[in-house]
Amino acid sequence: MVTLDQVYQASYVLKEVIRKTDLIYSPKLSNEAQVFLKTENLQVTGSFKVRGAYYKISQLSDEEKARGVIASSAGNHAQGVALAAQKNGIPAVICMPDGAPISKVEATKKYGAEICLVSGAYDEAYQRAIALQEEKGYTMIHPFDDDDVIAGQGSIGLELLEQLPDLDAVIVPVGGGGLISGVAFAIKSLNPNCKVYGVQAAGAASMYRSFKDGKKESLSSVSTIADGIAVKVPGDETFEIISRYVDDIVTVTDDEISSAILALIEQQKLISEGAGAVAVAAAMFHKLPIAGKKVVCLVSGGNIDVTILSRVIERGLITSGRSADLTIELDDKPGQLVGVSSIIASTGGNVVAVHHDRVGEGKNITACTLRIIIETRDHDHIVEIERLLTEAGYHIIKD
Repeated sequence: MVTLDQVYQASYVLKEVIRKTDLIYSPKLSNEAQVFLKTENLQVTGSFKVRGAYYKISQLSDEEKARGVIASSAGNHAQGVALAAQKNGIPAVICMPDGAPISKVEATKKYGAEICLVSGAYDEAYQRAIALQEEKGYTMIHPFDDDDVIAGQGSIGLELLEQLPDLDAVIVPVGGGGLISGVAFAIKSLNPNCKVYGVQAAGAASMYRSFKDGKKESLSSVSTIADGIAVKVPGDETFEIISRYVDDIVTVTDDEISSAILALIEQQKLISEGAGAVAVAAAMFHKLPIAGKKVVCLVSGGNIDVTILSRVIERGLITSGRSADLTIELDDKPGQLVGVSSIIASTGGNVVAVHHDRVGEGKNITACTLRIIIETRDHDHIVEIERLLTEAGYHIIKD
């Protein structure tokens, strides 16, 4: 098991290569708690993963380094291993899921690593890495189930206690469990009264299920925009540490994650990937008992593909009530569109797209439908628009 001495040593070793990321107060993200953001999305390589990867590689023997290193990753651990290998003059091979964001694949290549794309999710990439290790004799750098990797991630816990000594709780993203294991171990060892909570994506809740059932459980498949924490099987050591030191684990949906990404962009001018935003989503959507507490949300990474970001923002707008898509049945006669638009404008809504359709099975021959997309303030604003349209005699078609 990892020791506190290891965590302190990791913190010392990492000073030469990582940033001590800022802790930012964010009063708008929650109306019930004092929320602070630990901005590991601004870390070297754009993720906390460089901490564990670099410390692990720094502890390898000369013989292990000479064999070269191999790792499996959805992207962030890949970049951490590639950077650490480059700084140590070690060849690196990284197995990545073929669905990994292009930005993460290209960034890893730029650090000099050889990329092996594998069909499937992280777990399939891991099995391929194991096979290559056995075939070629590489040294494995596991992304989470390793003492040195966990100790490296635990350096975040030491920073948090230094930056906010009176913190009440820390909310941490969970995939395989390396990050929360290190953070929870460090914080609980020094401040047992501080709560440590984990958050998983609902579509990849392997550690959540394992934690709740008290035994390791595997998933047959995972599906989430939070690719960085899409892990089917929890780690053995991480599960043991989490069972001992973590107070609770909750899940958030992809819609909630999208809303959190949007909130971070608008309110804090921070870019987060899906995995990085799950802690913020848990605070925003009241998943944990944090009312009146000083709480740190760990924004673990910011390596989101720009093409995915545009879709996530659109989804976040819908989830938070900032965009509405209404379908209205109308009589096909002049002035109808003007009437609808006038009502929407009177409330401050902004029409951004209109689609008029005269053809439809089962419709009155003189009727048509109007699909209209509106920029709105929030869900209450949408309800107000729907009420005024209904009162004016328009029929809104619900899905």
